[in-house]
Amino acid sequence: MDDARAPAVIAAALEGCAAGLAERCDGLVALCIGTDRSIGDALGPLVGSRLQAAFREGITVLGTLDKPVHAGNLEEALAWVGRAFRRPLVVAVDACLGRAESVGMLTVGPGSLRPGAGVSKSLPAAGDIYLTGVVNVGGFMEYFVLQNTRLSLVMRMAQVAASGLEQGLRAVLARRAAALHGD
Repeated sequence: MDDARAPAVIAAALEGCAAGLAERCDGLVALCIGTDRSIGDALGPLVGSRLQAAFREGITVLGTLDKPVHAGNLEEALAWVGRAFRRPLVVAVDACLGRAESVGMLTVGPGSLRPGAGVSKSLPAAGDIYLTGVVNVGGFMEYFVLQNTRLSLVMRMAQVAASGLEQGLRAVLARRAAALHGD
């Protein structure tokens, strides 16, 4: 996240993962998972709030500081996406715990993520593309670790992640519009 090129790298990775999918989908969804009640788990809602401010149309954003998507309502959010779209392209965003040397790393890839896995929760998989951010060290007393994560780290990660996702999603929207218009 401290690399000046990180937003561009995130954008390129998102575009690459979305290649071939965006043209066939009927809606783009940013599903930003987490809660504002735990600093370490606030990455998703912080990113969601930034994306919601950046996109007034074209992207459906679920999971913001005002309306978080978390363990208690994730299934409901996924069901809503299933009712609202026939073939959505869902970009899922979530914080995770990892090794000490990985703290601050942001990862984008194809496929779904498993929300709550770091704190031993069994929740449904989410997303066609994922972005995860390692906010702290896992392996011991995970809830305590999430509560004692540095806010400055999570805020910086959210800024970089949202900037990269915004760039990437704008490119995906443009590619999708060109495909729909036969350009």
